[in-house]
Amino acid sequence: MNDRLGIVVIADSGPGVLHQLTGVIARHQGNIASVELSGAQGPRAQIYFEIDLPGEQSTLIEELQTLDIVREARQVKTLQTIYGKRIIIMGGGAQVGQVAIGAISEADRHNIRGEHISVDTIPLVGEQPLADAVRAAARLPRARALVLAGSLMGGDIENAVLEVRAQGLLVVSLNMAGSVPDAADLVVTDPVQAGVMTVMAVADTAKFAVERLKRRVY
Repeated sequence: MNDRLGIVVIADSGPGVLHQLTGVIARHQGNIASVELSGAQGPRAQIYFEIDLPGEQSTLIEELQTLDIVREARQVKTLQTIYGKRIIIMGGGAQVGQVAIGAISEADRHNIRGEHISVDTIPLVGEQPLADAVRAAARLPRARALVLAGSLMGGDIENAVLEVRAQGLLVVSLNMAGSVPDAADLVVTDPVQAGVMTVMAVADTAKFAVERLKRRVY
């Protein structure tokens, strides 16, 4: 199988557009790993596909270009290639900022050595907004780890943490009040160190694995 293929299609906006595009991809035995659509409210839509393709890439693009609805189809580098693994930091603004300092500094060190790790932040307060955001993090493309940075988190946020961990997302928590630290994979007291350790946990260029740690709280 070839490397994952990124394709951007500019097509007329309207019902059945995805059906026609995915039909062509299916005929080429392509497995769609992800799809994102933007601009669908206007006359044209931009659809981005990441596809695992066993056959020739150029023939797929050529057939997409023959569709009446397609204005342009071109190969692009995948978001995985450009942005790589994604770390999400959410919680109180001050704590989020401190975690980001550690995560961005450590990501820079590994990215220089060939990694691709990006860091996203969102300051949030309130049990339900945080619980919703935790659950949504597992749906984000390329998300590998979530850091919960705050002073008090529990209730439905704990339930959400357990759910996303079951889906394979690494969850790191600051050592805070509430039940979230008990539900997380790793608990780190210092926010800067929490950012550093999270990046180390997902980086292929780091010799660090959470499952090999002898304790969960640092």
